[in-house]
Amino acid sequence: MNINETFDQHIRSTLFSMMRMYNLIAAEHGITQAVGYVLILIDEEGVPATKIAPVMGMGTSSLTRLLKKMESDGLIYRKAGKQDRRIVNVFLTEKGKELKEKAKKVVLDFNERLYKRITKKEMDTFIKVTSIIKEVVAGEIEKYQENKKNETLNK
Repeated sequence: MNINETFDQHIRSTLFSMMRMYNLIAAEHGITQAVGYVLILIDEEGVPATKIAPVMGMGTSSLTRLLKKMESDGLIYRKAGKQDRRIVNVFLTEKGKELKEKAKKVVLDFNERLYKRITKKEMDTFIKVTSIIKEVVAGEIEKYQENKKNETLNK
């Protein structure tokens, strides 16, 4: 197997390159790229904490640690939902809003540089391919979880 001919290699190396770049920039503001991404996800109305983990590709315990750190750094605050007190919504502080704008600008500037080198057709193809990959991955996860469930029931 030639690792350079796998989807995994191209996706991982691209993702890690981008994360390194964003972490270098984020460090200038005392945050990480993960913190910047969470800031970008939170809008004025707040966002349920449970909606952040799937978008970030994080487990709940990792997200909980990240949110606690962000809260202690004065970037966010959490508040129980009005209708359902079990739902915790995450909101930005003024400091969080300022950093969100900086993070958004970094992402938008980077995307603008990419769009100068990538055609609309190439972007459409990229989106189609990554959508297929996510679809296949979701199916694989579902199969894996179903097999695990059946193994447990058969014990």
